[in-house]
Amino acid sequence: MTSLIVFIGKYFIFIIGLVALGVTIISESTVRNKLVILTILSLLIAFGMASLAGFLYYDPRPFVVEHTTPLINHIADNGFPSDHTLYAMSASATIFVYKRKTGIFLAILSILGGAARVIAGVHHPIDIIGGTLIATSATFIAWIILKILSMTKIISF
Repeated sequence: MTSLIVFIGKYFIFIIGLVALGVTIISESTVRNKLVILTILSLLIAFGMASLAGFLYYDPRPFVVEHTTPLINHIADNGFPSDHTLYAMSASATIFVYKRKTGIFLAILSILGGAARVIAGVHHPIDIIGGTLIATSATFIAWIILKILSMTKIISF
C-alpha cells in the first residue's frame, strides 16, 4: 500500500501531463492552438497567484510539525499551496475547457495525487485545496482574458 501511495503522490502529475499533452496533440489545429495559449496563460497566472498565496500564508509541512518521516522525501519548506496539485489541476482545468470528460478524469487523478501526498505526510489538506482553487481560478481568469481579447479583435481565440 505504501508503494502505491508513493507512486500516486510522486508520478500522477507526469501521467496527467502526458495525457494533457496527448489530448492537445491529437486535437484539431484550432482547438490545439487554443489549448496551448490557454495553458501557457493559465500556468503563468497560477504561478503568480501561488507565489503570492505562499507569501501570505505559511503552512509548515506535516513531517516538520509532527516530527515524522514522510513517505516521499521533501525539503522542509512552505507546503502551501501544493505545487503538484497546482500544476496537475491547471492541466486538468485547461483540458476541461475543450474536452469535458477528459478534464474531469484528469481532475480526479489530480485530487488522488494530492490525497496521496497528504497520506504520505508532505502536505496538509489545506495545501491541496489551495492548489486546486488557485489552479481552477487561474484557468478561469485566463479563459476570460482570452475571450475579452478575442471580442476586441486583439487576438483570435
